[in-house]
Amino acid sequence: MMNVTKMKIFKPTSEVFEAFVDPSKIGHFWFSSSSERWEQGKTITLKYEEYGAQVDIVVLEMERDRKIVYQWGENVVTLSLEEMDNHSTVIEVTEEGFNATGEELTNLLIDNKEGWVYMLTCLKGYLEFGVTQLRASLVK
Repeated sequence: MMNVTKMKIFKPTSEVFEAFVDPSKIGHFWFSSSSERWEQGKTITLKYEEYGAQVDIVVLEMERDRKIVYQWGENVVTLSLEEMDNHSTVIEVTEEGFNATGEELTNLLIDNKEGWVYMLTCLKGYLEFGVTQLRASLVK
């Protein structure tokens, strides 16, 4: 099963791409830290200091300013970037690998979708308006 989320960011694809792969930027909208610059074949440790959590991801594929594919746990996430003009990018997040069924799958996909929409909203606030205080505020 797969979950898809899309959002338009009014910045060029190069800026959107760099927000993810540059460890000095990711902490402004998503995780509190990234162990190093994202590159194909690398294992990256992402931390959420606020929640006392961390996750290792393996970067499976990268195409500069166009696509990042990584695995966390059993799931594979694809971040696809499409430049609409010189000033905007549509980012699509696809996550697949969910093994649950029935109501458990429904709840998992809703929770997952909520997380991606929130992260993309924080990304939009950061890149378009310089807001860095939105991340790590989602309450479950």
